[in-house]
Amino acid sequence: MDAHMLQGLWAPESHEQHTRALEYLQKLRESKDGWQMCGATLNTGGTLLDEKVKFVCLQVMEHFARTGYITSSVEEQQIFRQHLSHWMSTLFMCNEPEKVFILNKTAQIMALVFVIDYPSRWPTFMTDLLSVLQMGPPAVNLYLRILLAVDTEVVDREVIHTQVETDRNTLIKDAMREQCVLDLTNSWYNILVKYEKSNPELVCQCHEVIGAYIAWIDISLIANDRFVCKLVDHLKEPLLREAAADCIHEIITKGMDPLTKTQLIESFVTVLDQAGVLKPVDDDDSDFLVKLARLINGIGVQLILSWQKLDKADNEKREMVRAAIENKVTLLLTFLASDYDDISAAVFDFARDYIQLIKQTGSISNVEQGLLENMLFVVITKTKYDESYNFEQAGEEEAMFDEYRKKLKVVFDNLAALVPELVLKVSKDYVITTLSRWQASSYEDVEAAVSLFYSLGEALPASHGNHFSLPNTLNDISEQQGSICKLKTSAMQEMMRLLVTSGVSSHSHPAVSLQFFECVARYEKFFTCEPEYIPSILTAFLDSRGMRNKTPRVRSRTSYLFSRIVRCLKNHIIKYTEDILSQLTELLALAPPDNGQIVPLLSNDDQLYLFEAAAMLIVFGTSDGPNKEILMRNLLSPVFTKVTLLMEKLQQEQDPVRQMGYAKGICHAMSVTARTSKAFSNQNSMSACGCVQLYLDALQLFINCLNVGIERELIGSGVRQLMHRLVVCLDGGNLLPLLPPASQALLHTPSSVVLTEYLPLINQIITKFQNEISVFLHNIFVPLVSAIFAALSEAIEDNDEEEKRTRTLLQRNYYLFLTTIISNNLIDVIAALESNILHQVLMSIVQGAIEFPDPVAQKNCFVILRRLTEAWCDKNDHPPGFIEFLYTQVVPACFLAPLKTTFDLNDAQTILALHESVTCLQSVYKKRGEELITYLQSEYLPKMDMSQELIDEYCQALTSDAKFFRNYSKLFFQRAKS
Repeated sequence: MDAHMLQGLWAPESHEQHTRALEYLQKLRESKDGWQMCGATLNTGGTLLDEKVKFVCLQVMEHFARTGYITSSVEEQQIFRQHLSHWMSTLFMCNEPEKVFILNKTAQIMALVFVIDYPSRWPTFMTDLLSVLQMGPPAVNLYLRILLAVDTEVVDREVIHTQVETDRNTLIKDAMREQCVLDLTNSWYNILVKYEKSNPELVCQCHEVIGAYIAWIDISLIANDRFVCKLVDHLKEPLLREAAADCIHEIITKGMDPLTKTQLIESFVTVLDQAGVLKPVDDDDSDFLVKLARLINGIGVQLILSWQKLDKADNEKREMVRAAIENKVTLLLTFLASDYDDISAAVFDFARDYIQLIKQTGSISNVEQGLLENMLFVVITKTKYDESYNFEQAGEEEAMFDEYRKKLKVVFDNLAALVPELVLKVSKDYVITTLSRWQASSYEDVEAAVSLFYSLGEALPASHGNHFSLPNTLNDISEQQGSICKLKTSAMQEMMRLLVTSGVSSHSHPAVSLQFFECVARYEKFFTCEPEYIPSILTAFLDSRGMRNKTPRVRSRTSYLFSRIVRCLKNHIIKYTEDILSQLTELLALAPPDNGQIVPLLSNDDQLYLFEAAAMLIVFGTSDGPNKEILMRNLLSPVFTKVTLLMEKLQQEQDPVRQMGYAKGICHAMSVTARTSKAFSNQNSMSACGCVQLYLDALQLFINCLNVGIERELIGSGVRQLMHRLVVCLDGGNLLPLLPPASQALLHTPSSVVLTEYLPLINQIITKFQNEISVFLHNIFVPLVSAIFAALSEAIEDNDEEEKRTRTLLQRNYYLFLTTIISNNLIDVIAALESNILHQVLMSIVQGAIEFPDPVAQKNCFVILRRLTEAWCDKNDHPPGFIEFLYTQVVPACFLAPLKTTFDLNDAQTILALHESVTCLQSVYKKRGEELITYLQSEYLPKMDMSQELIDEYCQALTSDAKFFRNYSKLFFQRAKS
């Protein structure tokens, strides 16, 4: 073997060398004697070989083990096993420890041989493997790794197996249980005893093996005095206890009879408790405590599972298991309350299942009530941020705590669903107490209190989110439920009043500020009930507590929440419109692109929310139309002035970087203008507010920016965005006059990207204005379609994946464009085309139906063909040659498309395309009648090598009802493709 050639795999001097090395490796794998060459290299070079060469050799041998070993000759199998045996002996005799990846690859190959040869071709595999243990730690190490590799191939449930492999694995496990499992377990015990002092790594590995195999071997082989005592001893040893805890966890989670499992768990718990390992309060080894917490979690979850599996009529056994569960809850709370979040999170499943268990029983004892209350206190305490949490620059640890907090909230929600009165009382006491003295409390406590209040909104849901007034259905619910509703409403009112009057909104910590405004936005219905608190809240949003806060994150979030508040409370807030707009003036000013190092208070995205909120206040205000127009013009005029300035600078600027900056500024101005249009509605339309001309002028201004000819794609995207909004807000008489100049500017340079993004706009316009757009569509259709064809036919590099995706999307949008035209009764646009252009368009539709590997687009193509058939087949004035086109192209397409290999009849979208093709063919039949049947029977179907019987059957189905023919067609094409 050429080791020098292989160097190109890991240290190539050039791309060509790397390619040659890969080709050489592939040849080694595929050649008949490549594995022999690699086996010989391993055995002659031994441990002195470069580790990368060893790994390549093992890879080649693994490839043979997976693909060629099972069908190789007896002689080749013998040679292969000899190579492996010799290599393993080399590893055993090595003075220096071999790299882990080499050992694992060796073990993997042995496991592959095992699953093929055992038990028929190599019945003594495990016996032979056990015999190497006397050769010392290297042999034991590889032995354990081979067993783990066998587990992966045979047992591991995360590995998906075929039915053949599953049957094979069952046979292997049955043979192992009968022949060698007892010897294996004895070897494990001997390893645990022999190496517990001298080689803890081997012992830990042995624990892992036991944990893997316990799932399918006899439990009594492990759950006995000698193993249990040894495992418990190992729980006391710092180097062994993590692996021992995992091993015990696997033992107790083994599937078995619920009563037997309970007895097993209780015996383990007794021994563990006597050994003093269940309550390591003073232990600082957090890694071990996580493992121990996982063990406690497993104990709790398995006991609850056992209780659920017991017969409900067997009260005595259920009570016994229930008592065992209750005895573990103290341990649950101890670990749940741990200072280490990963330890606490490890028992979440036990906590959740315990709550569900009590919910299933339907009654709560005093003891359980006390335990649940303790759990609630733990949850509230653990919700608090740690002092080390970095709010300025959140990293991995902060993300982990955020995720932990989300899981903690699930426990809180479960508690609230089970004991709502308790959760409400405890939460209220905590919130009231903390907010009443927030200035003397740590930010962690204050944030936790406000966060807790926020969480109550989801944990104790109310109808339509109204937590502050009693439901109208109060008389229809039980007295107990009614009492809870009244308590909750009263408590929520009291907490909300305190939140908005306590002054906590002035807290200096951003976490508290954010949570305060989140609460205000969540509980906006409180202000509908008690609107006297609105002015103080608006002030908080507008001053240094909110959108002028020193922390960017607070400013950003509150700008969004402010827009939500305005939308929800607009009827109560409009009386403050003038004051709000004056205070927003500074925040609504667009930052110049050449602002240098000065960072504006709000980002561009944040400003969008404020412009929408300001427009909402104007549009829904009590002013008449002319005054609303004045206010809206005052809002947008500074924007347009800025755009005019930016356009002038863009025309004069030569530096591409500065040009991009000015173009982005113009785009932001367009986004702002488009966003304000969202304030209009059917009740308060743009026309009713007198703002039509304002927005038309704006559109003309932005079209002028586009016509500057610099950064066309970027500015064009903004123009399209604005036009999408204006199509919604304006009628055709106002907007359509600007459509030709806008389209001309947008399509000045019709690249595939520009065309792809333009088509959805024109589709929206067609759908809304229909016949009003007919003249424009007649004028633009040919140039637009010609540009699309040209863009699709341009040469493209093989590795330009982005352009390929754009072309695919363009083609899909093109077919949708044609579908939109036809669906909106504008078929005359197509009928009026010159014959050569019409033929080109029709052929493109047929090509899309057959060749384009996108079922949604194919469906649209058949929709177009069907509509054209229905419109033109029974008219004398149909386009020349259409009937011939029908028989030479449309009818064949209904057969050719489903017969394509890319047409997947198991895919739901493709079935819809098939149904549309079937409907298309039936439409041809409805229009042409027996003429179609004759054509199919005498001309088309015989060319497909179909028997006369099948042809007659198909034609008979075609003349049946639509549902029958759809079902028949699916079976027809499935048979044809099989």
